Amino acid sequence: MTGIDAWVHLVAWSAARGGGGPLRLVAGPKIRARVARDLRLEEVKSLEAGLQLRAWRDGMEVSGRVQAVVTRVCGVSLDTFDEVIDEPMLVRVLPQASPHAPAGAEREVIVDLAADDPPDVAAGESVDVGAYVVETLSLALDPFPRKPGATFEAPPDAGPLSPFAALDRLRRKPAAD
Repeated sequence: MTGIDAWVHLVAWSAARGGGGPLRLVAGPKIRARVARDLRLEEVKSLEAGLQLRAWRDGMEVSGRVQAVVTRVCGVSLDTFDEVIDEPMLVRVLPQASPHAPAGAEREVIVDLAADDPPDVAAGESVDVGAYVVETLSLALDPFPRKPGATFEAPPDAGPLSPFAALDRLRRKPAAD
């Protein structure tokens, strides 16, 4: 997990061990403003998550959906537009002292795109579920936002670009008497 601190919502390890259960998070105006600032968005109009907490090994699994409406700037027209996000979320977190926690860095890293992500390791007595919600939102955002219907039109070809192009135009211009 990254160092996202726009939305801190701590959940104790015991919440998952006690049978888990549903968790509904709805961001208020101040949190939405911080998320917009941290993710460099024009505005976050709504942000909520419907989550399910479950015990997983000696840690917890947090699954559900993150839903948001964010205002973006189109990379083509520079107009603002709203983008609707509806993204699944699945995170497994283990306590730092867990025997199941991933070992330190290995010499060779093998990435299996079809495999589940390895569990995160969290220090302390709780897991920051709010940060995982913001992280899921940030990963769901299109890095090249485009307003629906916006199209890029290339400028007309100006001919060869050369420092001598202006001199060439002067040379071809007929002399006026």
